[in-house]
Amino acid sequence: MNHVVWSFACVYLLEVTCPDSALASEEKSPSLGVDVISLNGKWQLMNSNSSVSVSAEVPGCVHTTLQRQGFISDPYYRFNDLAYRWISLDNWTYTTSFSVPSHVRGKGKAVLVFEGVDTVSTISLNGLTIGKTDNMFRRYDFDVTGLLKDEENVLQVWIMSAVTYASQRSHAHTEYRVPPDCPPPVQKGECHVNFIRKVQTFTVYGDIPLLFSFFFAQSSFSWDWGPSFPTLGIWKGVRLEVFNTSRVLSYTTSPKYDSKHSSWTVEVELFFDVFVASKGLVHLSIPLLQSEAEFQLSLTPGQSKKSFVLQLNQSVSLWWPFGHGEQFLYYLTIDVSLEGGETFNADRMVAFRTVELVQEPIPSSPGLSFYFRINGKPIFLKGSNWIPVHAFQDQVTTDMITILLRSAQKANMNALRVWGGGVYEQDIFYSLCDMYGIMIWQDFMFACALYPTEKDFIQTVREEVTQQVRRLKSHPSVVIWSGNNENEAAIATDWFNIPVAARPLYVKDYVHLYVENIRDIVLQEDSTRPFLVSSPTNGVESEKEGWVAKDPYDPHYGDTHFYSYYKDCWDWTAFPRTRFASEYGFQSWPSLSTLSKVSVSSDWDFSSNFSAHRQHHEDGNQQMLKQAELHYILPNSTDPLQKYRDTIYITQVMQAQCVKIQTEFYRRSRSDIVEGKGHTMGTLYWQLNDIWQGPSWSSVEFGGKWKMLHYWATDFYAPILSAGVEDKGDLLIYGVSDSHSEKHNVKAKVKLHSWSSFNAVCSLESNVTTIKAGGSTLVFQHSISALLTQCGNCTRRSCIVTFHLSSPEGQMISPHNHIFLSSPRYAEGLDVTERKELNFFVTLHCSFPAVYVWLDVDNIPGHFDVNGFLMLSKKSTVIFGAWRPTTAEEITSNLHITSLRDVY
Repeated sequence: MNHVVWSFACVYLLEVTCPDSALASEEKSPSLGVDVISLNGKWQLMNSNSSVSVSAEVPGCVHTTLQRQGFISDPYYRFNDLAYRWISLDNWTYTTSFSVPSHVRGKGKAVLVFEGVDTVSTISLNGLTIGKTDNMFRRYDFDVTGLLKDEENVLQVWIMSAVTYASQRSHAHTEYRVPPDCPPPVQKGECHVNFIRKVQTFTVYGDIPLLFSFFFAQSSFSWDWGPSFPTLGIWKGVRLEVFNTSRVLSYTTSPKYDSKHSSWTVEVELFFDVFVASKGLVHLSIPLLQSEAEFQLSLTPGQSKKSFVLQLNQSVSLWWPFGHGEQFLYYLTIDVSLEGGETFNADRMVAFRTVELVQEPIPSSPGLSFYFRINGKPIFLKGSNWIPVHAFQDQVTTDMITILLRSAQKANMNALRVWGGGVYEQDIFYSLCDMYGIMIWQDFMFACALYPTEKDFIQTVREEVTQQVRRLKSHPSVVIWSGNNENEAAIATDWFNIPVAARPLYVKDYVHLYVENIRDIVLQEDSTRPFLVSSPTNGVESEKEGWVAKDPYDPHYGDTHFYSYYKDCWDWTAFPRTRFASEYGFQSWPSLSTLSKVSVSSDWDFSSNFSAHRQHHEDGNQQMLKQAELHYILPNSTDPLQKYRDTIYITQVMQAQCVKIQTEFYRRSRSDIVEGKGHTMGTLYWQLNDIWQGPSWSSVEFGGKWKMLHYWATDFYAPILSAGVEDKGDLLIYGVSDSHSEKHNVKAKVKLHSWSSFNAVCSLESNVTTIKAGGSTLVFQHSISALLTQCGNCTRRSCIVTFHLSSPEGQMISPHNHIFLSSPRYAEGLDVTERKELNFFVTLHCSFPAVYVWLDVDNIPGHFDVNGFLMLSKKSTVIFGAWRPTTAEEITSNLHITSLRDVY
């Protein structure tokens, strides 16, 4: 038999190399006679007292440089996040030298461009300070006209410890407190991150999630799912641009729909830096639509924006989210020619789609709806939350991003929320989302903290927002901007114990930052998609209440975040019947094969120092086991290693089941209004990916391996879902459909299986029912006690109910699903024995039905077509798709098979 290989195409991948010589490489530029000299490549890196001096790559960061040079080992290994804390507490200097060809040096204007500096730096050229940086999330351009030498030029970037800088800024802010000060001790993090524009920190008190902030990726100061590595470095490219006339700073494309005339246009914005006044022509073309136009261009010295509108000559194919249609993308070409002969040429993929955030009254319900309408059709968002892929951004590769996004799409997701405590992602992330049909809820990088509002802070935020909106707004995948994560809730529910008399001051700062500045800029820059001030929020109701609602978690409005770790997650009545669930979830541990890369055998115990150190969520390990213990017997093997493996397994079982139950509740609530609540139109569980190897809420482990939750997501996010629930003694089965218009005539096929036999004890079939398009429909209802009596030889403890939807002709149209009538902890007759036969196909043989059968091949990258499943036949074959060449022998030697009975 042939094995299955999951392969990825290289998409939009650009590799740039730089020679090691002192003479910088001169690049060909598409831009109006601009000479571009790349300064990427080899630099020298030195700490404050010169005790460390090594060669460094730019783009890069200090930690990865020291690791590459053998100065430190893997920062993720065991307790190295603490051992290497000294790196972030020191100041570092990057130095390079370069020569500029004489024909370039003689041009009129020279600009040094830093795409990204992390974070607080002073930059000098040939001994003269040319500028400073304080924001990881923005580009800096420094005019160096007249400063370039004939021979060697020395460029130096002195980077201050972000930890020290944040502390100094916090202590200098004496007028009033700007909380929070520090993360909780369990996170082993750094303080005052909200005083610097950098990746943030997060914690959860009880069931309420909290966080902290900076003008760099705030999670680098620690979070409850990640380590504290306050990075330093030149994390994006550096180049010298020299020109006589002008240069193009950036360009955007915005397709717009005219509903009155049922026609499309594309607005193209070009942003210029002009040295000498000039005139010329701009030519725009979309060849596939046979549409083109030419425009006059007049440029005057200074920075300016020029807008041009291309009228389309024919109808377009629309861009749809995954599962709702195709993702049509068209090439648009931009050609600029000036009278002096300079030219600029570029192309960009454009797509045509409309997006609306609908907040309007709902019959029989107080409050307002909250759902997305794409191309005039209501879309239920199915997805997760995206956090930074790595603590060191220079380590994030196209392959890593592609694997995660393909994993999301394979799980039938159509949306991801780029969470506000991380980073604005790379261009390739958004381009792939455009291709895959994955909608992006884009937070601005503010999370779970209050922020200063001094003039310099506001000014750098304004520049950051402007640059990021211009960079990202051309992507059809981006469907909404959101000002922050949980900061409205932080004020409204008093996370930081602010005195009542002081509250108006903090509300004023909140409105000034997010409404009067961020919102104002977004509305100026982008009229094609909605903006929310916060998440969670009551949306327009929060606006009516002065932008900070009394209860931002009110399920009658907006979106909600909900976490509850000690209540029984099988009790679906405890979940808020919200309009939109943008955060919810449960923790689990990653597989031993993932953990073993950063640990030793003495760490492989739940009571080890390593297990305690890796857990950054207060009482997280205890919460997982207590939740699991409600329904499963906890592992009790006398073999410590086997007990550790089994404990990891049981946390993943618990997580998958809890998130499944909650997600199915939200999906079947899309058509319901119960006590005025419901009409749920989105589920984004927390979280998709991991930043390192440790316990978290993720469904995909660091490195790309799927947890059980992700396998289950492929089913509970299926386009047509059968969802079962017990309510007041009745078994209810709902059919849920994502279809816009197609109605499905279905029958529910229900079976009861005993744990002692593969033969169904009894089978039932409902009458044909029509599932309404884009809705949830009850298709089966039966008293459980009557069902058990009717079947005979079945009790709640001895049988399990399985079901799926089929067409009237018997064709299966939804994944198989199941519901327990009692906890598996109390199941009677649950037993399993297995053996394996393998040739890239795993054939399992069981003597009795098996629950949550889990296959793990350690470090062999890839995934199974199904996993964590109910095995209700004597023989079952599972296909393993490898991401690299492997052999049957290697798979056999690394295969571990576990079911629930194995851990009892």
